[in-house]
Amino acid sequence: MSQSTADSQETLVGYDARDGVAYLTLSDPPANTYTHEMMRQLDEAILQARFDEDVHVIVVTGLGEKFFCAGANIDMLQTADPTFKYYFCLHANETLNRLEQTPKLVIAALNGHTVGGGLEIAMAADLRIAKKDAGKLGLPEVNLGVLPGTGGTQRLARMVGKSRSIELMVTGSLVSFEEAQELGCVNQILEGDDFAAQVHEYVTQFCPPNKASKAVGRIKRAVQAGVEVPLEAGLSIERELQQQLFQSSDAGEGLNAYVEKRKPEFKGA
Repeated sequence: MSQSTADSQETLVGYDARDGVAYLTLSDPPANTYTHEMMRQLDEAILQARFDEDVHVIVVTGLGEKFFCAGANIDMLQTADPTFKYYFCLHANETLNRLEQTPKLVIAALNGHTVGGGLEIAMAADLRIAKKDAGKLGLPEVNLGVLPGTGGTQRLARMVGKSRSIELMVTGSLVSFEEAQELGCVNQILEGDDFAAQVHEYVTQFCPPNKASKAVGRIKRAVQAGVEVPLEAGLSIERELQQQLFQSSDAGEGLNAYVEKRKPEFKGA
């Protein structure tokens, strides 16, 4: 069931929750470029999914078949004053940080071209799956005389390494999804005509009863928080999250199922 994430006339981020998955759809075709209002709605949708106990996985995708997202709306940036541009980037960064740090698995389903700020959104997800031969990916902001200012320089460098990320950004190169998979920017490429159905089949593997979704979420949090701190601090985060899981009913179910040599039936609790 689709519904607006804001009390505005125009829905720029669709919200649809089913089978344990919340679909957040960037909805301003054909390019799904984002404005301050779209980012505000995305932020609200993330919070809605974060606190919905029936949601175990969050999927971000784009409306249509040509673009996941082409980044920030150029007309908006061209006419805005420097102060607005600064705070727009600041607020967009806060939204993507929320997406990255929410304790549920976040998957970006790349249905089309994913460039500029669109790639920055996708890189804030934990996994990226793409439709075969559906588009290209890159951070071409240098061609506008600016840099990828919504986390792009930092997340791409952590993803593919310093030298390769600098090369991609200073040349403004766009690469196919297949090349992006080789670089480590894309995790899976799905073939076939019904991308949405394939995405749903892929993401529900991380939901109960297939997986202990609390464990999936804590694995995500341990990695996202742990890689940014020294090893000892990361190990401390890991121990704390493990202790939380030891107290969960799914941990008991998993251990019992292993001993009893049966498939566990996880409940996300």
